[in-house]
Amino acid sequence: MRTNLFRLARPLTLVLVLSGLFVASAPLTPEAIAVPQPKPVPTRWEFRLEAGPLRTMVVDTEESGPTPYYYFTYEVTNTTDQDRPFAPAFDLSTDLGVVYRSGENVPADVPEKIIGRLKEPLMQSEIDIQGILPQGKENARLGVVVWPVKDIQIDEVTIYAAGFSGETLRITRPDNGEEVVLRKTMMLRHAVPGELVVDSDKELERTVDQWIMR
Repeated sequence: MRTNLFRLARPLTLVLVLSGLFVASAPLTPEAIAVPQPKPVPTRWEFRLEAGPLRTMVVDTEESGPTPYYYFTYEVTNTTDQDRPFAPAFDLSTDLGVVYRSGENVPADVPEKIIGRLKEPLMQSEIDIQGILPQGKENARLGVVVWPVKDIQIDEVTIYAAGFSGETLRITRPDNGEEVVLRKTMMLRHAVPGELVVDSDKELERTVDQWIMR
């Protein structure tokens, strides 16, 4: 189910953490909670991202033995007016407040094992998919992104996908005055009812699907 509502049921400090702006240890005043949003109509180049499901799978490798992993599949199409470099970056976070970069602590053969099980010979790992992305639907690429599962006692899992848009915004952090650059990023939030079942290969329910500045 798709929705453009940014759920405000959680504390405002958590909203700012998830948006990537800064971490606050105390409640913030209304003047400090404004989170910049992307422009309503894109003014920079933007690839079309078709986000597939987020699932989990247990993969057995010589390096780590049977280990549970999150995996996310997607299709990217260059609908701009020229061939462009494609170098995506994916983060995954849970409601416990920990952020994981894709590929970290993932043995090199795990993405290929997942692709083999999915029987998608044209699908590429996070490393292989990088490079110049030619224009047109006929040049669309399928990708898979992998993270290790660290905790099953969670309520939400969120993916942040960057590298699909050229829109940026330079801001000054209100907590320390540092100037930072935010990038247009796709946020995909998923609900975990009860306990995460790592060997079910069941699609996690997507509750939020929207662009943010992060």
